Amino acid sequence: MKDVVICAASAVTALGDSLGESWARLLRGECGIRPLERFETSGYFSKVAACVPDLEPGRGGSRLTTLLERTLGGFAEVPPESLLFLATTKGEIDLLELERRGAEIDPRRLLSETVLGEIRRRTGVKGPGVNVNAACASATLALGRGAAAIACGDADAALVVCCDLVSEFVFSGFSALKALSSDRCRPFDAGRDGLSLGEGGAALLLMERSRADREGRPVLCRLLGWGAAGDAHHITAPARDGCGLILAVKRALQVAGIEAQRVDGISAHGTGTVFNDLMELTAFRTLFGDRKVPLHSVKGALGHTLGAAGGIEAALAIRSLESGLLPPTVGLRHPEPGGEGCVSAEALTFPGRILLSTNSGFGGINGALLLSREEAR
Repeated sequence: MKDVVICAASAVTALGDSLGESWARLLRGECGIRPLERFETSGYFSKVAACVPDLEPGRGGSRLTTLLERTLGGFAEVPPESLLFLATTKGEIDLLELERRGAEIDPRRLLSETVLGEIRRRTGVKGPGVNVNAACASATLALGRGAAAIACGDADAALVVCCDLVSEFVFSGFSALKALSSDRCRPFDAGRDGLSLGEGGAALLLMERSRADREGRPVLCRLLGWGAAGDAHHITAPARDGCGLILAVKRALQVAGIEAQRVDGISAHGTGTVFNDLMELTAFRTLFGDRKVPLHSVKGALGHTLGAAGGIEAALAIRSLESGLLPPTVGLRHPEPGGEGCVSAEALTFPGRILLSTNSGFGGINGALLLSREEAR
């Protein structure tokens, strides 16, 4: 297989309009989950979310246009023949909300092709694109698809763009499921009571190593392995034994050609729901045995950004590998049994060679990525 490297990465989150700002504030333990002002919350159990500050509707009337503008502004030059992968669960959902309240909109704007067209316009990518909608593992699977195409020689460049908004449609759905925390979420905490929604975007440029070298592109990290698996357990709940996540990680390890003991740290899905966090700890115990692999979740600071989560977390993972630091798990007070010695409310040092990033979603989908520092070849 050909080597896959990440040559450019950007992110916009509730903590910042750039990857650098988001990373710095995350490392300081800051939290972007705040009282919601975008819509009325008096009828909902939760009244907070992690919204990107000053995210107003852009051209066409959707906030997603503005989010893409911020995410792709100043991004690296993208080869026009790059494969294009979008990862979003709801796209311009705010337009659908307007339509349901009586406003007239162009129904074509509700299609993912409209968002893909906006990305082409901003990046110069000429070819067709596809939206990977795999619930909250969307961006992880999109990165895996792009990497697989490069590794097997079907392409030598792929652009992955992920984005999702905080909307009342999604907020009401999670509220009806009783999945929202009454306050800010607390991933891997023994007293956690649900997730907090967030929004954000990320863009990552994947390239085949020899092309990146020829063009003098910076190599931020290697994408060593990728895996996906479904657990076929429940439409919204994970399998308690973590079987789907275990299989996804094993597949990523197989692609990378490494053993589990080489994983130095974990960027976990860590939503703050009772069942997800326990499932992940169960899966990691099965995969790594008694070894205390340091892990963290960003969702206590950034909220759950749905289809964008895996892309934002992969971009932040690059900074973790560069610095040898896993950011604090914001909101953590008392670790869930099984998480002691692994997860912390303070930043954790780790060898910074190989990082596992995991995401899981509704329908039982699980995705895993293995990223490594350049010198960890």
